[in-house]
Amino acid sequence: MALSATMRRFDINLSDVDRGVYETLELRLAQHPSETDLYLVTRLLAYCLEYGEGIDFGRGVSTPDDPTIAIYDLTGQILLWIEIGQPAPDRLHKIAKTADQVAVYTHKDPAPTLSDLESGQIHRAETIALIAFAPDFIQALAEKLDRTNRWDVLRSEGQLYITLGDATLSSPVHTLRDPR
Repeated sequence: MALSATMRRFDINLSDVDRGVYETLELRLAQHPSETDLYLVTRLLAYCLEYGEGIDFGRGVSTPDDPTIAIYDLTGQILLWIEIGQPAPDRLHKIAKTADQVAVYTHKDPAPTLSDLESGQIHRAETIALIAFAPDFIQALAEKLDRTNRWDVLRSEGQLYITLGDATLSSPVHTLRDPR
């Protein structure tokens, strides 16, 4: 019997001082059995840090040609394609041909992705943003995951602060490349 997805609810007060974005978000995320808590947290933070008009989560692991997260214009064209983790170079090559802009958010060692981007094998690699989170920060957030979550997310001067109940966790957002 196949395992079903875990539904998680997030009520988020987003204050992105660096971009001037202030929103209250109510999100319901399906976590596929193959998706780790670390990946889910990274996916959620990428959504928050890129939040804007037209943003949407992809349809999931059953549709591998879809972006994990994307920002669409009013015609349905992808303006920003967001990948999580360490996407393969051939996937990045294909994505860079599809979307105007591409961003990769990772909770893993960014060195392999950075090396791939500098290899000359990826179309428009110079236009791809790479943002990394400290693994221990993502791990600490993942350990606090519940089915219902209330987070206050604040980004100011490149520092990310997440308040969950009585605890506040912080970490810099490591922007290794961002041509946008």
